[in-house]
Amino acid sequence: MTVFVLLTLFLMALLLAGIETGRRIRLRQREEQTSSGLSVIDGAIFGLLGLLLAFAFSGADARFEARRQLIVQETNAIGTAWLRVDLLPAAAQPKLRQDFRQYVDDRIAFYRDLNDDPGKAARDFSESNALQMKIWSESIAAARQDSNPAVLSLVLSSLNDMIDITTTRSVALQTHPPLPIYILLFVLALASSLVAGFGMGDQNKRPWLHVIVYAVALTITIYTILDLEFPRVGIIRIDRYDKTLVNQRDSMK
Repeated sequence: MTVFVLLTLFLMALLLAGIETGRRIRLRQREEQTSSGLSVIDGAIFGLLGLLLAFAFSGADARFEARRQLIVQETNAIGTAWLRVDLLPAAAQPKLRQDFRQYVDDRIAFYRDLNDDPGKAARDFSESNALQMKIWSESIAAARQDSNPAVLSLVLSSLNDMIDITTTRSVALQTHPPLPIYILLFVLALASSLVAGFGMGDQNKRPWLHVIVYAVALTITIYTILDLEFPRVGIIRIDRYDKTLVNQRDSMK
């Protein structure tokens, strides 16, 4: 979160500097008014910036919602697999249920440690993957003892869903726009500040209200986009939705 705050404060400083630089350039040229051609270019720059901000914000919000839905899907997949353990022979259930509890504990710990302790998060992830294979093998062995193809199909299909969703969530965790998109967004923001400052150069006094509102609004918008893209780092958090997985673990008595 600290990195995001420092980055946005740095961006705000650059925007203010860009506005002042544009204004000084205009004052040095001593032009009474800009040509209509420059007005067209100004409109194109601001229009492109607005379009890019809209697409970036919309995409970030969609990815945030997708990640939230994946938490629910994983919780449901684990809950279904847990219930279908009842179909297996009674002798095999205690060991399987213990492995299930440990598996869910590791999944919760992975997302909890993801930012605070990446090394521990990597270990949690490896342990949960190992438990996936262990639960899979134990379930196959137990289902075959029952000699009922329907039981084998039901149990393994639920386990397959539980395993697959971890891959989906891992990919979603790393899905972000390419770096050139962010670079273009920053470049356009700075270009727009220069253009805005140039347009203010025909005034004797600096319109501080417009300058500050413009810089703050643009900075907050870009910060919100970054916050939505990395919802386990900044102010907009997805962590609270992990509570559904914690509740599932609490129900696994």
